[in-house]
Amino acid sequence: MPSPSIEPSAVLAALKSVVDPDLHRDIVTLGFVKDLAIDGGRVAFTIELTTPACPVKDQMRDQARAAVLEVPGVADVEVTMTASVRAAHTAPAGPKPLPGVRNVVAVGAGKGGVGKTTVAVNLAVALARAGSRVGLIDGDVYGPNVPIMLGIHEPLVSTPDGEKIMPAETYGIKVVSMGFLAQDDSPVIWRGPMLHSVIRQFFQDVFWGELDYLIVDMPPGTGDVAISLSQTVPVAGAIVVTTPQQVSLADSRRAVRMYEKLGIPVIGLVENMSYFVCPSCAHESDIFGRGGGERAASEMEIPFLGRLPIYEPIRIGGDTGQPLVVVEPESAAAEAFRSVAGQTAAQLSIAAHGKKRSFALTAMTGGKG
Repeated sequence: MPSPSIEPSAVLAALKSVVDPDLHRDIVTLGFVKDLAIDGGRVAFTIELTTPACPVKDQMRDQARAAVLEVPGVADVEVTMTASVRAAHTAPAGPKPLPGVRNVVAVGAGKGGVGKTTVAVNLAVALARAGSRVGLIDGDVYGPNVPIMLGIHEPLVSTPDGEKIMPAETYGIKVVSMGFLAQDDSPVIWRGPMLHSVIRQFFQDVFWGELDYLIVDMPPGTGDVAISLSQTVPVAGAIVVTTPQQVSLADSRRAVRMYEKLGIPVIGLVENMSYFVCPSCAHESDIFGRGGGERAASEMEIPFLGRLPIYEPIRIGGDTGQPLVVVEPESAAAEAFRSVAGQTAAQLSIAAHGKKRSFALTAMTGGKG
């Protein structure tokens, strides 16, 4: 008997069983299904997600393929996964968006010494390696360490017309930093107006091109740079980095409240230096305590994005300009960074669709449960 003809409506009906776990709607209603083609018993289509860093894209691809194979007459299914990052919704009365840049993301901390820049660098590289177009601004003008952590030593140059600064490029990301302009041992002693000027220049006088995510490594604490940032560009959200102990968590709460007062949505909290795994016996030690970051996030009603371990190669990579997600991509620590990147992208996708941010992310994050 000839195989029954396959109707596009039957394929789409089957695909409605595949639901985005963050947006809580099926991929057909969301408009993710593109380029549906039927050739005899063969069905091909594209699923266009909202970020290349989607943490469940493989799961969604497998679910979609299995669902369509259940349609009578279908013998083979080809699923192509792509992504188109959307801009998160921002206040219409605020500053104008930066042309070509979809999401500006601040990475801050209530105090120094919690590994904020390490998180910002590895987050940016992880997003880029997932297929996103990423830029990184070293907004920590008092301690501009991003060039060291990325191994960049060349000075910045201008565009051919002399109108813009060309960012440095490495590991698939575009970078600007005060570290390119100051001598290695020269202190940066600036007052508020000068800080505002350099932050504005980093955004408006740099040729960023098309970016899905522009990560801003903020100075620690609650100072002028955060105010300048909120006045210069719409900020899609802020990530606050903490460690588990109470002293850090108290300062992190102040940082979260600062971003809220500035009208910057808080994407979530990251607990760095969460635990140490002995390389000899694999025993896990909670050097700075356990669970403080997750409890604080729950109390403040913000998402908890994950835990990152104390791991010597993270420090070595920062000192030598080789981010861990590049040099040890298969390590558990690199997977933890990728998980934080995926959860960050998921939260921005939720915001872009006008949904309430999700707090139930800890089951998918790296590190200890």
